[in-house]
Amino acid sequence: MTKPTIRGTIHEVAGGVVQPQTIVLGPSLGMTASLWDGAVPALAEHYRVVRFDFPGHGLSPVATGQFSIADIADAVITLVDSVGGGPFYYAGISLGGAVGLELALRHPDRMRGLAVICSGAKIGAAEGWIERAAEIRASGTGSVVAGSADRWFAPGFFERDPAAGSAALRSLIDVDDESYALCCEALAAFDVTDAVSGIRVKTLCVSGEFDLPTPTEQLQELADAIPGARHVTISGVAHLPALERPDTVAALLLRAIEVANE
Repeated sequence: MTKPTIRGTIHEVAGGVVQPQTIVLGPSLGMTASLWDGAVPALAEHYRVVRFDFPGHGLSPVATGQFSIADIADAVITLVDSVGGGPFYYAGISLGGAVGLELALRHPDRMRGLAVICSGAKIGAAEGWIERAAEIRASGTGSVVAGSADRWFAPGFFERDPAAGSAALRSLIDVDDESYALCCEALAAFDVTDAVSGIRVKTLCVSGEFDLPTPTEQLQELADAIPGARHVTISGVAHLPALERPDTVAALLLRAIEVANE
C-alpha cells in the first residue's frame, strides 16, 4: 500500500477573520471537489474551507499503486499540514465520509468535529466493488455513467437542474480509469464497523431520503454506534445532497460546528 498524493483548493474566510478555523470537505467517488460548489459560499463566510480531490480526480495526480481508505485519510492530513496544519472540522460524502471515519479513528487529535454524509462504516458489498473495478479497467468510467445517474440523484432532480446533473456526470467521465478502480478496491476492503464505537469526535450523520447506496437506516445505525452522534435525514435528495440541496447541507454543517464548539 502507498499513501496517495491528493491536491485541493483553499477558500479563505470572506470576512477576513484572523486565524479562522478550518473545515475540510471530501467528495464522493467519481466526483471532484466541485461537488461542494454550492455550499462553499455560506461556509466561507465563517471558516477557511479546504476541498480535495481523490487520486486521479480533478486536481489530484493519478494513483501509482494500491492504497487504502486509511491511506487517503493520512494524505488528507499531509494536505492540511501543507496549508497551515492545525485541527479542523471535516465533512465528507460517500467515499469522503469513509475517509472522515478513518480520520476520526487515526487522527482524533486533529479533529474538531465530523460530518458523515451518505456513507457508512462499510459501504456496499466487497464483491460489488471488485466487479466495478474490473468493469472500469475493461470499459472506462463512461460505462458506469447511467448507473451513477440512477444512484446519485433523487427523482426529478435531472429535470429540475439538468445543468448540474450533466456537469456531475461529465466529471465522472474525466476521472482516470485506474485511479477510480483503485478507489473501488479500497472501498472493497473498507470496514470499520467494529471500530466506530471508539470515535470520540462529535459526529453528525446525514442521510438522503432517496439514497439507495447508503440508506437512512445505515446512517442511523452508524449514529447509534458512535457515542453521542446525531442523525439527520435531508428530504428530497439521494446520494449527493451537497449537489441537490447545498444550502441545506451548508446550514447543517454550520450548526454541527456550533455544536462541536459547545
